Amino acid sequence: MKYKKITVVIPCRNEEKGIGKVIDEIPVKKLKLMGFITEILVVDSASTDNTAKIARKKGARVIKSEAGKGNALRAGFKSISKDTDFVVMMDGDNTYKGYEIPRMIEPLDSGFCDVIIGSRLEGKMTSHSMSFSHRLVNWAWTFFVRHFYMANITDVCTGFFAWKRKVIKKLNGYIESPGFAIEAEMVTKMSKLGHEIYSVPITYEPRKGESKLAPIGDGLRISRMLIKNLRWKPK
Repeated sequence: MKYKKITVVIPCRNEEKGIGKVIDEIPVKKLKLMGFITEILVVDSASTDNTAKIARKKGARVIKSEAGKGNALRAGFKSISKDTDFVVMMDGDNTYKGYEIPRMIEPLDSGFCDVIIGSRLEGKMTSHSMSFSHRLVNWAWTFFVRHFYMANITDVCTGFFAWKRKVIKKLNGYIESPGFAIEAEMVTKMSKLGHEIYSVPITYEPRKGESKLAPIGDGLRISRMLIKNLRWKPK
């Protein structure tokens, strides 16, 4: 049996409270039965705690990056092995559930689309996982992207993505955001590049540890990104 390869990229900064559980929940054995081998790549984004140590103990490959989620993702994308077929990105704070990776991969493996995003807004959000104000802003951003970018997605700022590797190879030359606007930048630029993007419902739970998101500052950066990229064209 010839296996296809999934690389799971987990950008982390000071996520020692969540990273072990995140890695444990990735269903490596189940995925192998489905015909996939899995590599877990943790990107340590200037952590000052035991994130990297825990990740290595759990069997992940760990690389370093500058601080910032966007910086971590670009470093992770550049470190993906050439034999990778599919790439999954999820956060290291245990808000997303690794056991739902098969649901993310199936539409890609079947040829249905190029990109899948895990939708919190149409999924199962447990109590206190997202405030009403954050949910309202996410709905507004998602409406904006669906209307102006014609992207058939339901959660612009999710941290759970799955791609065919060819998408990452193309996208990694265009994304520039160093921080939390990276998801909005990826979604809008993938849409402009003509990739087929769809959503699947996922589970979203309260994070482990402290959030690094600055609601006002990062919210403004995300809004600017969505507006700015309306005029963006690939070189």
